[in-house]
Amino acid sequence: MPAAPLAETDPLQVLVYADSLSWGIVPGTRQRLPFPVRWPGRLELGLNADGGAPVRIIEDCLNGRRTVWDDPFKPGRNGLQGLAQRIEIHSPLALVVLMLGNNDFQSMHPHNAWHAAQGIGALVHAIRTAPIEPGMPVPPVLVVTPPPIRTPRGPLASKFAGGEHKWVGLPQAVAEVCAQLDCPLFDAGTVIQSSEVDGVHLDADAHLALGDALCLVVHRLLER
Repeated sequence: MPAAPLAETDPLQVLVYADSLSWGIVPGTRQRLPFPVRWPGRLELGLNADGGAPVRIIEDCLNGRRTVWDDPFKPGRNGLQGLAQRIEIHSPLALVVLMLGNNDFQSMHPHNAWHAAQGIGALVHAIRTAPIEPGMPVPPVLVVTPPPIRTPRGPLASKFAGGEHKWVGLPQAVAEVCAQLDCPLFDAGTVIQSSEVDGVHLDADAHLALGDALCLVVHRLLER
């Protein structure tokens, strides 16, 4: 069988570095939404719909991931640990979309919006200073502020107890950090809200709406 012809160019690679809101957990369950429904998949489909340069979304979405703190009950949830190596692994990257913060407000943490925003700033710095190969581009970062936590319900009630109060002020705190870092920002709370089922995760319609809203934003960033 003859070898398949090589593509002239690789797709533009976009890394989504996030948590369960982007992994696509179905609120109230441990199930996962399919790729075309969860927002990173919806984004990939939208970006590739116009026939331009192909785009590949790389999902790195870990349930329970914090910005820069450890989970005392589960290892590997500190978003800063290993991030630089992930950038190195997936290079060249045209863009990194960073959507984290809400897990910083779990009940075992005393953090407020300022702390989470500082954590996001540390992640942006790690991405920009990752040890990529010489000549590889340093990818721009798009920070997406997650939507507000509602009153946590069901199995998440204890884990996120008080999270809706700790979250208050997050968009403003993240905006200040992004302004200091000259980093693009999108507030997901302007287009979606958390599920009424558990107060934390995203229903399917929210995933679709967020993917559609980010399509234009990401397209503009890739054109740069």
